[in-house]
Amino acid sequence: MLTQLSLRLRIFLFFCLLGGGGAAIALAAIWLGYARVAETSVADGFVFAATLTCFGILALTAGVWLLFDENVAKPIERLSAEMRARAHAGIDREVDTTSARYLGDLAPAASAVTEALSQTALSTAARIAAETERLSAEKAQLTALLTEIPVATILVNPAGQIVLYDGQAAEVLSGQGVARLNAAISDYFDSASLDAARQRMHKTGKDVSFIAKGHDGQQSYDARMKPMDAGGYMLIIDAAHVNLAPEAARPLVYDFDLLDQRPGGAIEDTPLRALSYTVFDTETTGLLPHKDDIVQIGAVRVVNGRIVPGEQIDQLVDPGRPIPPASTRVHHVTDAMVAGKPDVAEAGRQFHKFAKGSVIVAHNAPFDMAFLHRDKARMGVEWDNPILDTVLLSAVLFGASQTHTLDALCQRLSITIPPDLRHTALGDAVATAQVLVHLLPMLEARGMTTFGEVLAETRRHGRLLEDLN
Repeated sequence: MLTQLSLRLRIFLFFCLLGGGGAAIALAAIWLGYARVAETSVADGFVFAATLTCFGILALTAGVWLLFDENVAKPIERLSAEMRARAHAGIDREVDTTSARYLGDLAPAASAVTEALSQTALSTAARIAAETERLSAEKAQLTALLTEIPVATILVNPAGQIVLYDGQAAEVLSGQGVARLNAAISDYFDSASLDAARQRMHKTGKDVSFIAKGHDGQQSYDARMKPMDAGGYMLIIDAAHVNLAPEAARPLVYDFDLLDQRPGGAIEDTPLRALSYTVFDTETTGLLPHKDDIVQIGAVRVVNGRIVPGEQIDQLVDPGRPIPPASTRVHHVTDAMVAGKPDVAEAGRQFHKFAKGSVIVAHNAPFDMAFLHRDKARMGVEWDNPILDTVLLSAVLFGASQTHTLDALCQRLSITIPPDLRHTALGDAVATAQVLVHLLPMLEARGMTTFGEVLAETRRHGRLLEDLN
């Protein structure tokens, strides 16, 4: 019956309940106070009546607020979050109008708007599909061409950060760590040799040949530094000695928006899009960070709002102890799988290098970070990266009263986790990264465009999870 009433009439009924209920409580209290006068005194009767009236009105107000919150406020909050998800995160499914059934025509109207938006998006996508296909073909041709040339190519912006690398370059860089867009080139090569070559290049304005020494000092490569018109340079390395399998994937990884990026300034003032994110997850021997151990680390990188293909870690870790069967049933990591794998000290150092210069992102970050902090002395590192938690981001965008599990978030954002990858470190890290990619434009649409603005909002939900920054 209530679903047939207009929203204005329902809200009017709430006020009627407050007014009528308050009057009824006051009259009842006065009558009971009057009856008490005959047994005690007039003053005692008045105090008794006033006390009953106050507590009765407070109880009525709390009850009406709970009704209003459950049937009006929460549904409006959920509906607005769903509309933003469809408007800014590209979610393409029907609006859930069941929870908003008491909001009159608001839910059907929202559904109609999102449907119209989806149709517009589809027509726009159809218009650009041909151009996208052409660009993809050109990229494939360029990648194939670079693959045939026995050199590794790395494009570096004026700030010394990697903007592009090809498959051969990825193999060269892997000698010092996983190749990463937007990472400092000095993370992979000796700074002194790079600086000397760059000074010569700027002085002459011409290509400079030099020996590029690996950051660890154990490897060196014949290299050439070529100046670029917009600043920065192209680093060309003789990669003929790099052994690549004929069938190995050799992608061209790039983001030319990084050419104009100028790092610097406080992290709080940095736009969300200008940050690099390392999204990770761990699997462990149990749920107690003070006594259990890591058995698997999975991580991916997000740069300029997109997951970078190939930039990932999927590392099994030997915990140095048997894995309980109950834990194996969850993540399917067995003792045989971790035998001979790196211990947490080595795996932690690798992950620390992978996450250098980025914001660390996790779902329920306090749990995963507790394991890393416990063993930081063995790793010989400090975990001082800024941290974002997708649980808190979900609370900011969808309301604290919603469910914020990874499965619930993926369902809300139309993200599918393959069943065989759920509860694996890399599978959950990829799912969390996809969640982050959807949430970033939603945060920006809400006016939270810098890291500091997002941090201020997440700290308001500290009762859900501890803020680690």
